[in-house]
Amino acid sequence: MPVAVDAHTRAVEAMGLGDHAFAHYGDDDVRWEVPAAFTQLGLARGDKVIAMADPAVPHAQVLERLATWSPAAEEAVSRGHLEITSMRALIHPQRRFTAQRQISRLREETVRARREGYTGLRSVIDMAWVGDLDMDVEGVMHRETHADALFTDRHYAEICTYDRRRFTPKVLEAMRVGHPVVLLERPGELAVHHSVNGLHLIGDADLATAARFQAAVREALTGATGDGFLQLDLSRVCFLSMTCARALVHLLTDAAEHRRVEVHCSPFHARLLHKLGAGSLTQVALPPSEGRAR
Repeated sequence: MPVAVDAHTRAVEAMGLGDHAFAHYGDDDVRWEVPAAFTQLGLARGDKVIAMADPAVPHAQVLERLATWSPAAEEAVSRGHLEITSMRALIHPQRRFTAQRQISRLREETVRARREGYTGLRSVIDMAWVGDLDMDVEGVMHRETHADALFTDRHYAEICTYDRRRFTPKVLEAMRVGHPVVLLERPGELAVHHSVNGLHLIGDADLATAARFQAAVREALTGATGDGFLQLDLSRVCFLSMTCARALVHLLTDAAEHRRVEVHCSPFHARLLHKLGAGSLTQVALPPSEGRAR
């Protein structure tokens, strides 16, 4: 079942401390991509990382999988920067999961990580542990939607990954809605979301996704609206290639006489679009570029 894309959807590369995200997979190879990207980013940013994978997968295999995408993983384990563990180990000596125990232990681990000199703590948790500990889904759902206190100081981040083959569509949708952030299934994807405010693009706009990127922008620009206004939201685009940026400027140029377009994007992407001439289009509103923000 496809997972909906909406205002809460982001790419894993956009996650930072303070974020609590729902992730999903339906393939035994794809399942490692988001955790590995999350791990790699955490190690690079000076966060301690805890990986709690499917309890059925040996820790050595977890490390092997993470290292395939994150070459620094093996060294990070040896110096304690990355810890591969389990929910059983986290809640020890208790044998039964309680939300209070888990939240307390994660708070302790966050404080410890900060004392050890890390920027913060990020954990990625494969929810296969629910079956391993014979936990009722309702209790897990309650924890997932009542853990805000863990994230308020922005020293902790968490991804909860759900195997779509293990959980019912009803549970998956409840978990998707219950998390503040919903991740794209794979790094490098590009998702398209239409709202009453306009067109929202999420993820990477590069060679692999260029056709989808251009088609979505072209359709939005040519679509009829009452006032001829379009908001083009690129604020959740992590990577915008030169090829896609040039294509965007060409599309905006062709539509400039017919549509008013307000582009939302990062200062870095705004600078690129300004350099390519988008700032000279009178019908296009761009945010200041990095060099013009002061």
